[in-house]
Amino acid sequence: MVSELQRLVDAFGARLGRSIAIDDTRLKLLAYNAHTGDVDDARIESIMHRGVSAALVAHVCEQGAAQASDVFTVPPCPQIGITMERVGMPIRYDDALLGYVWLIGSDGPIGDRAVELLREAAAQAALVLHRGHLGLEVTRSHARELVRDLIGPDQALRAEAGAALVEEEHAVAGPVTVLVAVVAREEGESLAEERRLALELAVDRCRRRLPPSRGLALTRPDHALLLTIWPGARSHVIERNAAELAEVLREKLVEELGPGRAALCWVGVGGPRPRLAEAHSSYEEARRAAEVARITGTLGHVVAHTQLGVYALLGKLTPDELAEGIHPGLRSLFSNPVHRELVETLRVYLDHAGDAQHAATALHIHRSTLYKRLHRVEQLTGLQLDVGDDRLAAHLGLKMAELHPRLPTSTNVPDVVC
Repeated sequence: MVSELQRLVDAFGARLGRSIAIDDTRLKLLAYNAHTGDVDDARIESIMHRGVSAALVAHVCEQGAAQASDVFTVPPCPQIGITMERVGMPIRYDDALLGYVWLIGSDGPIGDRAVELLREAAAQAALVLHRGHLGLEVTRSHARELVRDLIGPDQALRAEAGAALVEEEHAVAGPVTVLVAVVAREEGESLAEERRLALELAVDRCRRRLPPSRGLALTRPDHALLLTIWPGARSHVIERNAAELAEVLREKLVEELGPGRAALCWVGVGGPRPRLAEAHSSYEEARRAAEVARITGTLGHVVAHTQLGVYALLGKLTPDELAEGIHPGLRSLFSNPVHRELVETLRVYLDHAGDAQHAATALHIHRSTLYKRLHRVEQLTGLQLDVGDDRLAAHLGLKMAELHPRLPTSTNVPDVVC
C-alpha cells in the first residue's frame, strides 16, 4: 500500500511540478515527493518523525478538515511551526475518511488545474487506502481467529494456532503472559456497546505500545484480552513488565470510559508460560483474577493471579459448586438481608483472625456488642466459632458467597434497614 501511494505521489508531483504529501487521518505521513520550494518546521517534523504534534492536529481539525468533502485551506500558525499555507483534500471512500492529500503554499499559487489534479489524486489514493485497509482487516481478522483458537478449550487447536501465529508472522515465539480487562456489568446481562467499544479501544492502544508481533488483542462479549510475548525474558522480568503494562491498560480503559468511571474497570494478570501454545492457562488465570476483583470489590483494580490467595481456588468453582460448599446455616444467613449486619460482623471478626479487640475497633462497636452478634450468628447457623473446623467453614463460606452471583454478602448488597 505504501509503495502504491509513493508511486501516486511521484506521478502527481511530476504533473503538478510541485511537492505533494499524503497523510492518514491522524496526520501521520504516508508518502511524499521531493520538495521544490521552502518548507517550514511543521513539514520537517512530519518528515523526520512521520507524525506531528497534538497542537498541529488540533489546528487542522479546527479548520474543519475531518468534515470537509472538498478542497480546504489550513492557514499559517507560526507558534506550532506552520508558517506556510496548506491546501488539503480529504481522501474518502464511501464517505469514510481515510486521510488527506496536501499541497504547500511555498511552491507558488494553486490554480484551478492544481485543484483538479488534487481531487484526482485523492480519488486514486482512496482506492489504494481502501484496498489496503481491507487487506489489513482480513489479516487482523485471521489473527483474531487464531487467538480465539489459542485460548479455546481444544488442545490440538491451541497447538495449531500457536504455530500458525508464528509462521504467518503475527507473533514471535517466546514466553507469554495474558492480561484481561473487564468493566462493571449486571450479572447475566450483556455488556453495553459503549463499554465493549471502550474495552476494544483501550486494549488496542495498549497493544500499540509493544514491539511488532509481541502483542495480540481480542475483544470478547464481556471482556478483552491482551496477549503479550517476551522473547528471552525471565519469569520475574515478565511478571514485572506485565504488571506495569496492566496499570497502563487500566489507565487507557479509564480514559475510554470517560470521567467519573475509574471505579468501573479491572485488569487481571495471568502468570507467564514458556510457549505461545500454553497461553490458554495464563488467559484463564488473568480472567479469573479480573472477575474475582470485579465481584469482590476488595482486591484492587489491577490484580495478578498470584495475589488471589484462596480466591484462586474458589474462583474455579461453578455457582452450584460454590453454593454446595457453603455450610447450610450460613446459606440461610446470607440469603436474608435482615442479617446483613451479622454477616459483616462475622466477616470482620474472621478477617482479623478472631482478634475480638481489633474486630470491635474496625466495626466501631464495643466488644460486648461484638460477642452478642457472634453468639447470634452461632444460634442462627449452628456453627461454634471456638471450634477450628467450624471457624474455617465460616471463613471459607464467606469467601464463596462473595463469588456467588445469587448469595449476597455485606460486600455486594445494597444498604438495608436492619
